[in-house]
Amino acid sequence: MARIGAIFVSICMLLIAGAGGAVLYLQFGLSGAESAIVALTALTGLALYNIVSARTRDRTHRTEQIADLSRGTADLARQVAEFGRRLAGLESKLDTFDGKTRSATDSLALEIGELGALVKQLAESVAVHDNALANNTATPTTPTRDPTPAAAGRTRTDTAAAEARPNGAAAAQHKHDAMVAGIRSAIESSRVDLYLQPVVTLPQRKVRYYEAMSRLRDDDGEVVPGTDFLDHAEKAGLMPKIDNLLLFRCVQVLRRLLLKNRDIGLFCNLSPATLTDAEVFPQFLDFVEANRALGPSLVFEFAQSAFRDMGPLEHEALAALSDRGFRFSMDHVTDLRMEPRELAERGIRFVKTPAPLLLHRAGSASDIHAADLSDLLGRFGIDLIAERIESEGMVVDLLDYDVRYGQGFLFSPPRPVRAEAMQVAGDRVELIGRDGQGDLEPLGPHSTAA
Repeated sequence: MARIGAIFVSICMLLIAGAGGAVLYLQFGLSGAESAIVALTALTGLALYNIVSARTRDRTHRTEQIADLSRGTADLARQVAEFGRRLAGLESKLDTFDGKTRSATDSLALEIGELGALVKQLAESVAVHDNALANNTATPTTPTRDPTPAAAGRTRTDTAAAEARPNGAAAAQHKHDAMVAGIRSAIESSRVDLYLQPVVTLPQRKVRYYEAMSRLRDDDGEVVPGTDFLDHAEKAGLMPKIDNLLLFRCVQVLRRLLLKNRDIGLFCNLSPATLTDAEVFPQFLDFVEANRALGPSLVFEFAQSAFRDMGPLEHEALAALSDRGFRFSMDHVTDLRMEPRELAERGIRFVKTPAPLLLHRAGSASDIHAADLSDLLGRFGIDLIAERIESEGMVVDLLDYDVRYGQGFLFSPPRPVRAEAMQVAGDRVELIGRDGQGDLEPLGPHSTAA
């Protein structure tokens, strides 16, 4: 095709040169030789122009081809680098999985060995008791003499002590049963109140998040703090029901908070028992599925010890929540032995650490230094929140550690949300006894929701 085009251009140049020579010969009266010279000159010029143009086009085409090849090479290099990064990540995960499997196998073998030792001790104890029982049966009984007064006194004292121990256990069991009955009654009567405590930015002290906490009210209307009923509720298996009710109210409050400030967020405390409850968790999951639009603003919070004790069922439940766009927070931190990469892979985006632990801890060689914790967590997309801040001096020291968020009684104690405020339409969430800080509107202790 290119050769045909070149032949066509050559014929056109000959025709143009011949036509020019003929015009000079016929119209302008030039001689045949002069006209031929002019025609040859024009033909030579056209040929040179065509050659230069062709070379320029070829050079431009080659330049474009080289540029395309360079872009393809760069893209291939990026793909190779990405493949290498994924391969390295896969190898790291395989190494981690191998280490965890080996550790689990070793611990299982150790537990089996301990169990075998216990079974052996139990068999020996049973044999000793059988021998003693056989000896007692074969020995004839002898009449007992009346004890001396001193011996009788010791006997009465030992009997009283033996009776006191069961009575103390019975009293503790009675207290536990009474507390569990009160918790059941509060749940059935919807006497589970929602309290909010703000999380502020440092040093601006602008409210960025709220932490939701549950409180019970007894039959007399007295508030029962979480420290008094959570352990009893855990033992009685009532935490899933409390968490279910807490989640429903958190969603109600969060919807109204977002009407006023789209950047606000809410921490909702959960118990690990909720994740494994076969009856409650499916309902819990359906509810968050229906409200997955709140995922960027609703954060589920667990204690550090709970994360460490979680098994496959809990991790599967967390993955189900994470797939629906919800994030997690870790609080009640007792030490800084943590792996930020592992936390990020589990969906943890916030770590709440007590301010005294950051400022006055006696660190060990294996711990993360408190001054580096915020930067290290930030590399993996995790925000550090200092809680239990109670003085201005703590705030100044925490700023040196690059802590961006704070929570504590210095800014505001937990405040109850009025129940009517969660049921009426409007763009406010009202707190009882609010002191004016933050974004929420104040309400008097006996006023009604507007």
